[in-house]
Amino acid sequence: MVVGELGEVIRTAGLTKVYPKADAPAVDGLDLGVRQGELFGLLGPNGAGKTTTVGMLTTRVVPTAGAAWIGGIDVVARPTLVKQVIAVVSQQNTLDRSLTVRENLYFHGLLFGVPARQARRTADELLERFHLAKWADASVFALSGGMAQRLMVARAIYHRPAVLFLDEPTAGLDPQSRLALWEILGELIADGQTILLTTHNMEEADQLCDRVAILDHGRVLALDTPAALKQGVGADTVVSVQADGDPAALAELLTREITGVTQSRLTGAGVELQVKGGGANRLLPRVLSAAEAGGFAVADLSVAEATLETVFISLTGKELRD
Repeated sequence: MVVGELGEVIRTAGLTKVYPKADAPAVDGLDLGVRQGELFGLLGPNGAGKTTTVGMLTTRVVPTAGAAWIGGIDVVARPTLVKQVIAVVSQQNTLDRSLTVRENLYFHGLLFGVPARQARRTADELLERFHLAKWADASVFALSGGMAQRLMVARAIYHRPAVLFLDEPTAGLDPQSRLALWEILGELIADGQTILLTTHNMEEADQLCDRVAILDHGRVLALDTPAALKQGVGADTVVSVQADGDPAALAELLTREITGVTQSRLTGAGVELQVKGGGANRLLPRVLSAAEAGGFAVADLSVAEATLETVFISLTGKELRD
């Protein structure tokens, strides 16, 4: 495997995918570099181009234009070689239902040419590491969603891939299973594994990723560490207000009366303000007082810290889940 001059394991240049009869490219001129040993996140709403990007990088989708390299290997020109140095965990359960939990790992090792004795030993080591040893001889049907996802990650790293691709890995998992998987991913990164993660879960990207690229309509809107992205918004607090009356008039009033408002927008139920340097304890009474003085009866009022969704809203004017 060849690592680029900047320590990049993944590199794309103008990577583009246009599907037949589509109104716009699914991925539009993507330029990315993912460094060795980092957990890199592609964050965006459904349809932003995250899954298509992963599809091209993992050879499942042929690019319309542009190029991509994994460990210096041209993804389009040498797809068979690329498949040998990557691993993919998709949203779907791809475990072999006819095999036991251990056998799903053991036979995977054999497929990669690992001798039987070593394959069995590595399978048992991975079952211990991923807290699945108790179910080694059980059918995969006995596993919960979170356990099955852990087994798929264990199988994916069996052959020590250069890059592990995770496509919405915690979609549909309960909070406890999600946290368990997050812990495992943290351990993998600590061991030097490079991971590319796609998600529309803001907390997941914020908690896990070293760097995040925010995508929409197949383009990168922003790319940096989660902390730097949030700092770049220019607001540290988000205020949500619901009140009787015209939301547009309320937004205009609060933007005028509340010091530090950098942006306001109408939501389905009220108004959202992005505020710089307000402080929750000071903002709540000020917003309530200004709204009531303007003739608005406040029904609900909340204050939260700026998140990656705040960044996305600042860039696009819409929520990640829209």
